Amino acid sequence: MSVMRFLRWGVTRSPWLLHFNTGGCNGCDIEVLAAICPHFDPERLGVKLTPSPRHADILIVTGVVTKRAAERLKRIYDQIPEPKVVIAVGTCAISGGVFQGSYSHEHGVDKVIPVDVYVPGCTPRPDMIVMGIVEAIRILEEKAKKIELEAPVR
Repeated sequence: MSVMRFLRWGVTRSPWLLHFNTGGCNGCDIEVLAAICPHFDPERLGVKLTPSPRHADILIVTGVVTKRAAERLKRIYDQIPEPKVVIAVGTCAISGGVFQGSYSHEHGVDKVIPVDVYVPGCTPRPDMIVMGIVEAIRILEEKAKKIELEAPVR
């Protein structure tokens, strides 16, 4: 088994999540925490929360992206190693929600970093967030396979 194939296997069988709240009402944060609790059991998918972007495979972003949070979000995104997937959870993260038009609003996560999975709603249900994580794992596997194919053979 090649090293790249082994790394792809590890990334797709045990993806680590990093949750970043950019602001807002914290309703989506509560639902993300509910989604990773034992009732919905995302650990059966190998999912684990990590406090460090250097260990994360999937970035979950909640809340309205303010100008100050946009800088930090970009910095965190740059620290996550490839392959990586971004999930925007909630209306505020996708379009700004009720905060749209505010002087400090940046118009959604996808204007700051590329987003792979959108989980709409105000606030989205935990089962929808788990479905978003499952879709993110599928995309992560495709990205890892693409990196494996591009890697030079030694």
